[in-house]
Amino acid sequence: MLKALIRPLFAGTMLLSVAGLAAAETTYVRGNDGDPETLDQHKTSLVAEAHLMRDLYEGLVVYDNKAKIIPGVAESWSVSDDGTVYTFKLRENAKWSNGDPVVAEDFVFSLQRIMTPDTGAKYANILYPIKNAEAINKGEAKPEELGAKAVDDRTLEITLAQATPYFLELLTHQTGLPVNPGAVKAHGSDFVQPANIVTNGAYKLVSFTPGDKIVMEKNENFHDAANVKIDRIEYIPFEDRATCVRRFEAGEVMSCSDLPTEQIKSMKERLGDQVRITPYLGTYYYALNTEKESLKDPKVRTALSMMIDRQFLGDEIWAGAMLPAYSLVPPGIGNYEGGGASYDWAETSLIDREDKAIELMKEAGYGPDKPLTLELSYNNSENHKNTATAIADMWKPLGVEVQFNVRDLSAHYANLRDTSDYEVARAGWIGDYSDPQNFLFLVESDNTGFNYAKYKNPEYDALMDKAAAEIDLVKRADILREAEAVFVRDTPYIPLLFYSSLSLVSPKLNGWEDNIQNVHGTRFMSISE
Repeated sequence: MLKALIRPLFAGTMLLSVAGLAAAETTYVRGNDGDPETLDQHKTSLVAEAHLMRDLYEGLVVYDNKAKIIPGVAESWSVSDDGTVYTFKLRENAKWSNGDPVVAEDFVFSLQRIMTPDTGAKYANILYPIKNAEAINKGEAKPEELGAKAVDDRTLEITLAQATPYFLELLTHQTGLPVNPGAVKAHGSDFVQPANIVTNGAYKLVSFTPGDKIVMEKNENFHDAANVKIDRIEYIPFEDRATCVRRFEAGEVMSCSDLPTEQIKSMKERLGDQVRITPYLGTYYYALNTEKESLKDPKVRTALSMMIDRQFLGDEIWAGAMLPAYSLVPPGIGNYEGGGASYDWAETSLIDREDKAIELMKEAGYGPDKPLTLELSYNNSENHKNTATAIADMWKPLGVEVQFNVRDLSAHYANLRDTSDYEVARAGWIGDYSDPQNFLFLVESDNTGFNYAKYKNPEYDALMDKAAAEIDLVKRADILREAEAVFVRDTPYIPLLFYSSLSLVSPKLNGWEDNIQNVHGTRFMSISE
């Protein structure tokens, strides 16, 4: 899914003396990019909201602080031989914050609720692999026809429409989090209010004051409460990234994220390794409309890609906040052991690449004496503008003359989605789950919503279909690698940069592990004095 790149801003701590307590209560003042639109996990769509959900609720499986899947409410699970039936065994000590046990029927209720059209879930399609889910969400089937069944209180059976090897990854998304049936039935949409909400995660909601803060306290009924070291969280909305930086330097917050790129260089000089720049699950790329006569030849597309100095773009245009990309799938992604395919010229010097690119363009019939005019479209942003201007200059030795077409964000993407009226277009993708399929599916020929290159290659589609039918993850990774090799060969997109998570992290904050998902559940962290 295309999403705004919204990341958490973590902030400071203070040790409060509380009368009557043997030890001081640990409070973590943790920033977020802004107030959530909703605290209903089935209606959330922003990453900022997902961070709140991660502390309030626990799904069948969860990400640990290294973004590895570990048991959540489900202490174990098994999968049928054909990969279509998942049987989860729930923890006996899993409880809601009101003390009631978390049972399998709670998940059945929740999964049916998110698929019910009246719920208005923006991300219901994440769980479409469940049998009949899509039909229910489109009003073509009844909720009770969903492939989810409570065998008994501690046994949940989920049946998929077809084998989906990355299904556990999907369950880490907030769409897979349970709601408390009693609270929803009693209060309707108001179940999210502090006085009504019932959670099953490491924390419970105490208060929510828009524009000020969201306060959570440790849920003593959480099954792993003994290992939760931080007693209280205060989420503060920081619309201005620079404000968090100032408070960090003043010692008022312990971490910040999504830093102002124009300050990164100076922050590195002042704060050293407290500045964290980590690969994030996203790719910044240019789509090449393969239906346009000028871009039909793979030689032209390859030459355009070879001429781009990605290191310069990342260091100079994006101030070190983006990393060079020579493949579509970001490094470190799940279910892709050994990594994907990348350009065989990625390590070649720019001078040698330029010579080869000029040769390819000449073979395609273009060069300084026969220039190729290309329209480059991008959405209005200083960084996008500077990137486009730099790339246009890099293409000049090929005899490429660039004309710019600049629109606002919504108009830009509407043009890519609904028309063919573009040649080269800036785009970006943030993965919804850690699996290479979530990137490689972008250029499948039937993906009309996101295949901005209008790329149609039966060989590629066949490999993607073959991977979808393979339940062995190692064999599946090999097939997906073949597909990415075809992508690299044909270059329907030019991968430019991998997104990064940008953080300031105090050494006093323990348990913060940089990871590709940029997930940092508070339950896994602690604070040193």
